Amino acid sequence: MKNITLGLVLFLSLIFLSFKKDKFSVTVKEIIVEAPFKMPNIKIPDFTNCKKVSIVDFGAVQGNKDKTSLAIAKAIDKVNKIGGGTVIIPKGEWLTGKIHFKSNVNLHLDKGAILLFSEDPKDYLPAVNSSWEGYECLNYSPLIYGYQCKNIAITGEGELKAKMDVWKEWFKRPKGHMESLKRLYNLASYNKPMEERQMVNDSANFRPQFIQFNRCENILMDGVSITNSPFWTIHPFLSKNIVLRNLKVYAHGHNNDGVDPEMSQNMLIENCVFDQGDDAIAIKSGSNQDAWRLNTPSKNIVIRNCVVKNGHQLVALGSELSGGIENVFVDKCRVVDGAKLNHLLFIKTNERRGGYVKNIYVSNIVSGKIDQGILGIETDVLYQWRDLVPTIERRLTPINNIYLENISATNSKFISRILGQKELPIENVFLKNVRADKIQADNYIHENVLNFVDKN
Repeated sequence: MKNITLGLVLFLSLIFLSFKKDKFSVTVKEIIVEAPFKMPNIKIPDFTNCKKVSIVDFGAVQGNKDKTSLAIAKAIDKVNKIGGGTVIIPKGEWLTGKIHFKSNVNLHLDKGAILLFSEDPKDYLPAVNSSWEGYECLNYSPLIYGYQCKNIAITGEGELKAKMDVWKEWFKRPKGHMESLKRLYNLASYNKPMEERQMVNDSANFRPQFIQFNRCENILMDGVSITNSPFWTIHPFLSKNIVLRNLKVYAHGHNNDGVDPEMSQNMLIENCVFDQGDDAIAIKSGSNQDAWRLNTPSKNIVIRNCVVKNGHQLVALGSELSGGIENVFVDKCRVVDGAKLNHLLFIKTNERRGGYVKNIYVSNIVSGKIDQGILGIETDVLYQWRDLVPTIERRLTPINNIYLENISATNSKFISRILGQKELPIENVFLKNVRADKIQADNYIHENVLNFVDKN
């Protein structure tokens, strides 16, 4: 009897260990990142020992959008249920609709694999919790979407590509779109619930982001190429512990920023190439009352060893920055000669934003010609909102502790243009060895700045 009992215990132990190994096969490792401020280690998932499944085994067929979309969803559900795994997109072009992540999933694109996303807006319904220019709303699903997920990744040498036939028509901003913008502004300004913020209708045409990680943590993107985007390309929103590396991002449509960290924390962007129709990287933290309610700054963000081929700015902060932005380090980046670029660092806000900007460090940047200047700070940037809607509550943005060092450009209009407000001057801007070979206008164009130190 004793031997039988012992054998049963051993048998059950083996089952338990096997179950445990299968259910907890995703491990989390920490990345140490150096910065001029206290930078937390960043946690990212490691799928090395996880099960791998191919979408072909779940019924994916090249050229068949419905079968491939369903196969990807089934594969994601499968590896999520077993505790984690890698969903393989094999070589070839695979037409698909939306992809919704679940926790503990790695979407891996083999070399030569192309995930081609449908241009039909109906493929991105029903509406999901998303955002538009800093305001939360219900909108078309991002093409790739994760909501409240943990330990997720997109890896491999393949390509994510958006068909643009319809989205490019939506770049226009007709009356119906502007009326929907006004409605969302007022709903958000008075803290109306999400169910009232339905922005999918016949005329709103709020384009979805390509990739949005919404309230997620432990995120890795490594190696893939991304081509085209309806709106912002990579949008970590209210997320933390994010590493984006070795990416090639190309999108030249309207609002086609490369990466938009928004109210997100503990992030590394490294060894990426950006070729954008808008900002290469735009750090944001929500708009106005919505962001004041969420009260989550974007902070602890390191950007290094990146190359910009085109973009409005290398790095922009704002104008959606009502939750605050702090602890940003940009180092060893390059803007290629011949790139279309306005600024290397551009901080923009307005009287509605509030929030704050502090502890921004930019160093060791090499650039070709810049259409405007190396540093721009403006406090009255409202774009289409200026005449569209009134200011409901006025809050200015304190901006201080900006450090630029070892930066060179071949040609620019100015070194820095800083346009602060008399009520709240910009404080503590330090430049050291910041130069352009040719200056077309004045070196410094400043209004309402306190403690500007130039050590050039």
